[in-house]
Amino acid sequence: QVQLAESGGGLVQAGGSLRLSCAASGRTFSSYAMGWFRQAPGKEREFVAAISGSGGSTYYADSVNGRFTISRDNAKNTVHLQMTSLKAEDTAVYYCAAGKEAVRVVMAVGVDYWGQGTQVAVSS
Repeated sequence: QVQLAESGGGLVQAGGSLRLSCAASGRTFSSYAMGWFRQAPGKEREFVAAISGSGGSTYYADSVNGRFTISRDNAKNTVHLQMTSLKAEDTAVYYCAAGKEAVRVVMAVGVDYWGQGTQVAVSS
């Protein structure tokens, strides 16, 4: 069983930056690919970024590629999402996710665990 807890959300002006963190419980963190998803009001949850268990492979949605960076620290059981050049359309609840295969996490079919979410609001 893996428990995920997100933090770092908040209100930021357009063009600003924010760093989300996700702390995971358990001793097998490095065996899980990790991902970030988001859900805006009235919209479906969508993939944002993912990283393999070793951290050697990363994946991004086209909408955030070049602006967001996903990273992980396996020694601290944490994954981060550095968000820069934020836009109003980035406003959403951001969820941390864990699964055994990064590619399946990207497609959301291989997510075994979800966090509770953290709110990000970008004012224009």
